Amino acid sequence: MTTLRQNFIRELVIRGMSPRTQETYVGAVYRLAKHYRKSPDQISDEELKNYVFHLAKDRQFAASSLNQVVSAFRLFYETVLQRSMEEVRRALPRVNRAIRRPQVFSVEELEQLFTVGCPFPKHRAFLMTVYGAGLRLCEACQLKIEHLHPHRMQIRVVHGKGAKDRYTLLSPRLLTELKTYMKCFCPVQWLFPASDDPRLPISDGVGQKIFYGAIKRAGLQRRGGIHSLRHSFATHLLEGGVEITVVQRLLGHSSLSTTAVYFHVRQERLAQIQSPLQLLDFSRLRPETQKQTQP
Repeated sequence: MTTLRQNFIRELVIRGMSPRTQETYVGAVYRLAKHYRKSPDQISDEELKNYVFHLAKDRQFAASSLNQVVSAFRLFYETVLQRSMEEVRRALPRVNRAIRRPQVFSVEELEQLFTVGCPFPKHRAFLMTVYGAGLRLCEACQLKIEHLHPHRMQIRVVHGKGAKDRYTLLSPRLLTELKTYMKCFCPVQWLFPASDDPRLPISDGVGQKIFYGAIKRAGLQRRGGIHSLRHSFATHLLEGGVEITVVQRLLGHSSLSTTAVYFHVRQERLAQIQSPLQLLDFSRLRPETQKQTQP
């Protein structure tokens, strides 16, 4: 391991970055060096800008992916190589992200997903846990049996995004499903262990495959990846009248504005809403008034 790599990992650890983020950031700098075939400390600010342009134009990176690369480069060049913060940030501006409303499943679609789409008990229990508790994929994969608190009807999420712990819902329906699943598979430590090695948790990739397989069997249109189940959880709670601050805590959001994005409404709900104009009484409007035209 090179000295630059060691120093970068040190800076990431000091800042409390998760292992996943550490791997992503170190990988971004590694691919940069591989692209130019020289050490990162020999790469100029102009070359940095051209590389990000290459990712955007030729590799068609999404705005979120580009911003992740930019964050990695900024941190590396400012802390490890101690370049001027102003110059590095001028060379590596953040990308404006398009505002996209999260796509969600209807209640009827979720019923189809968990029944027709999930003939296997483990798959059904896993996807119902993601939706029923509003979990991120990695959070669901890392669940341990000890994180379930049936007496309080809660699930403890340990080291969620931002290394934050929180509690979320353990519904009676989900608890029943999990008991049935655990009786069949007898997990020891991890709630959803890997099939080839029970000492390890199920991987994110396998979790995604379970979701896409269920979507295909259920005959549903995709609403994005498995994260759409978390979107559906938040949207359905807000539509059910749950306070947004409560939903914020269940999701583990630091900012209320992040949760507020779920205040969109589905088309079928929009069709049921009447304009407040319908509440006004126009019975006093005289017929001759309606016939007048503007001068």
